[in-house]
Amino acid sequence: MHGRLYDRALDGESCWIRRDDGSLRHLPVYTWLGGSCADTRFDSTIVNLCSGPTLDLGCGPGRLVAGLVRRGLPALGVDLSRVAVDLARGSGAPVLCRDLFEPLPGTGRWHNVLLADGNVGLGGDPWRVLQRAGELLRRGGRCLVEFDTVAKGVDAAWVRLETSHSIGPWFRWATVGVDCAARLAGDVGLAVAAVHPVGDRVIAALEAV
Repeated sequence: MHGRLYDRALDGESCWIRRDDGSLRHLPVYTWLGGSCADTRFDSTIVNLCSGPTLDLGCGPGRLVAGLVRRGLPALGVDLSRVAVDLARGSGAPVLCRDLFEPLPGTGRWHNVLLADGNVGLGGDPWRVLQRAGELLRRGGRCLVEFDTVAKGVDAAWVRLETSHSIGPWFRWATVGVDCAARLAGDVGLAVAAVHPVGDRVIAALEAV
């Protein structure tokens, strides 16, 4: 059900995400769709940090994959939303409709893996997500992760999507502060190679060692 609400948000319906503490914030789908609403400084920074074949996990409508392709880099996106995948493919971005924990092409050979837009918190378990990213990287490859600049540590919670017409089921999500990037990386066999502030956002490059 939360997938269907997300799909409707991609089609233009306003959508919010509610935490189990009652707090509510707008789901920033408009920035994920690219175009005039995109955070172009962030997008260009993370794309320009990539060299060689790049895999975007939880790519949504594929704006970063499309940017990588425009740069001439081999790139692939992965997302579970059929609507997102169709939007991505419509923009010329190669994207698979698949769970990131399922078998994926090029496992152990990707130069870069992207976890943008909070995707390090998928399932409420950033350790599992980063472990998976490490499995996909070649030795010396880098996982480019967007961390939260306000949150401290790992703040895992139950959340749900809501629109003016529907309420989805609760599912796990985590907000992950940049303050714990080194600890998380070390726990899964990665190491922080660099940190790149981009306005009020931040990207950490975690290297497979």
